[in-house]
Parts: sequence; C-alpha cells; structure tokens
Amino acid sequence: MRVLILGGVGNMGQGVARDLVKQEPVTHIVLTSLHPDPARLSAKLRENEKTSMIKLDVNDHEGMVNAFKDVDVVINAAGPFYKTAVPVATAAVEARVNYIDICDDYEGTQILFDSEIDQMAKDAGITVLTGMGSDPGTNNVLVKWYADRLDTVEAIYLYWVVSVAELQGAAWDHSLHMTLGKIPQYIDGKLVHVEGGTGVVKEKFLEPLGACQLRYVGHPQPLTLPKYIKGVKNVIIKGALIPSWVDEMIKEQKETGFLGTEPIDVKGTQITPYDLALKLWETIPEGRDNGPQSSGLKVIVKGDRDGKKVTYTADMVGRMAPGTGIPASIAALMMAAGDVTVKGVVAPEGCIDPDKFLGAFLSRGARIHQTEHIASMFEINK
Repeated sequence: MRVLILGGVGNMGQGVARDLVKQEPVTHIVLTSLHPDPARLSAKLRENEKTSMIKLDVNDHEGMVNAFKDVDVVINAAGPFYKTAVPVATAAVEARVNYIDICDDYEGTQILFDSEIDQMAKDAGITVLTGMGSDPGTNNVLVKWYADRLDTVEAIYLYWVVSVAELQGAAWDHSLHMTLGKIPQYIDGKLVHVEGGTGVVKEKFLEPLGACQLRYVGHPQPLTLPKYIKGVKNVIIKGALIPSWVDEMIKEQKETGFLGTEPIDVKGTQITPYDLALKLWETIPEGRDNGPQSSGLKVIVKGDRDGKKVTYTADMVGRMAPGTGIPASIAALMMAAGDVTVKGVVAPEGCIDPDKFLGAFLSRGARIHQTEHIASMFEINK
C-alpha cells in the first residue's frame, strides 16, 4: 500500500504519517510540501525507509494528477480546506485514486457533495472520503455508533476545545475563518445559517481543559449528519479556542473589522485586514498564557430506545496532531482492506464501520469516557 500525504510535513500530516509507518500493509509514504525540507520532519519519519519527500503545489493540477497515479490512496492534510479540498479531490478523481481528507471547513464539504465531483468519483469507482480527522471524523463515527443503538435520534451536539498552544500554520486560518459570516447549523429539522461566534454556552471537558465557553463555528457536520442519521432534528456544533482571551480577541477583531476580507487602502497600499490579522496571530507575545498542550471533544447524542429517552455522552482529551492524524490513517487502512465500499463523495458516518474503527482507535491508546443516561416514566404494574 502506497500513500501520498499532501501537506505531509505539517503538524497534521506528520500525525497521519507517524501512525502509517508502523503499519505492515504500508510500503511507502510520500510526504509533500511546497518547501520539502527534511529538517521539518520528526527524526522518526526522516530516518524511516518507508518515507520520501517531494515538492507539490495544490494549485498544480497536472502535477498532482501525475503524482497521485503512483499511489493507492491520497490523504489531504493541507489546509485550510476551504481552499484545498476541492482542487485536491478533483485531481484524485482524475487520477482514479481513493481520496481522504481531514476537511473541517463546511464550504469545501458542500462543494464536494453538490458538484460533479461526486458523480465523477462514482464513475471512476473511487471513494472521496471527506472529514476523516478528529472533528469532523472520530466524533462523526461516534455519533453513528450511538445512533445505531437508538430507535430514533432527536439531537446531536458536537463540542470541541483547542488550546492555542497546539495551533500552527493553516490551523490558524481555519480558526479565524470558521467564525466569519453566516455558518450552517441544523435546527428543528432544517439547515439554517447563524452568525459565527455567537450562541455562547458553557460546557465542561475532561481535565486539564475544564469548563469552557463555546460558540457556533462553521464545520461540516450540520451538512453531512442529517444525510445519514435519518430523522434527526438538531445537529449543533460549537467550539472554543483557549485560553478564553483568544476567542474574546477574535470576537473584538471581527466586530471592529480586523477580520474583513475586502481589501482596503492604507497609505496607497491595498491591504486585506484578514490577511494581516492572520499573520499577526502566528506569533503570540512572549509571556502570554497559551493554555495546556491538549485539546478536547464532547459528543452528545439524544434519542429514544424502547420508549425511553436515552442520552449518550462521550468525552476525549489529548494532543491535536495524533487525534486528527490517527483517524485518517485508520480509514486509509480500512480502504486497503476493502472495508470502505461506498463510491463517490461520502462522510465518515456514511462509510466507516464504527465497531472496526473504534476498535482500531482504542488499540492505539485512545481513551473515550462515555456515559449513558436513560429516563422513563415511573409506572406501577396493576
């Protein structure tokens, strides 16, 4: 099994590669970058005989097609995905090679499902699996696992927290972009659009994260989960960057125009405020609290079983790179084993067997704290 990881020298790409190099079916991993400097790789990847590096640009369609033809699966870890998911998937379809990404931007997901890419992939007999990271990804599979144990599903709440101590590169672009404008949520059986960064709620996560203030964010699950979890009425996703001063500053930047995407004239020079803000976020002042080196997920699924109200809750905490990379690695191995049979564009909850995935995930040391709460009317037999 030969794998190409786009953005393979980045934090998330290396998270995928570190798991794949350990797997016997994997014979070679091609790590791509615009700047393929071996010094950017961890020693274990740099010195591993299974890995190699090449220069590849997501804007070079022909270059991607030619490179993709030499591998069995392409994994796109090169964000931000509102810019890269569609062109990379298009090249994979043309090369007739299975594709996986960790896309967490709803715009890319929407285009993949609604454009000709879906039919092209079906005609080519390949799978375009989008959103196979942590969120989306692992939490989608958990939702499916719980949904399969319910007669009906009423509501799904997906919450996450990321410490800025773990953010770098394209993750900053996504973190700002996901709060801009009107973003999708699935409420009362309808896809609606709400203002990003609003709807503040407080939720408790596993230590060392604790209680965090969450806001509406633009992720793909309100678009995908209702496709596969029939009858669900609400799919809500909210997230937070911690420490809390980060989200508060992003809110202020948004309200004062510093996240504007239209160029403005500054002393005769056209400057886009968003680009400037993004550049400045790359360096947090020395001495400022960056939070713990960990991130967290919470999945809540509510529904009915045998006439009783059931609520499942799952909590996870850990490092972002392995938490995002390992799910994509597992999915690639499942594809190679013939466990992913859906052709065309699909989300994790539509093609990944939850039992097989979670078994592999837990075998790698993942820990999921879960609870099941059952409520029913008290009855006295007469």
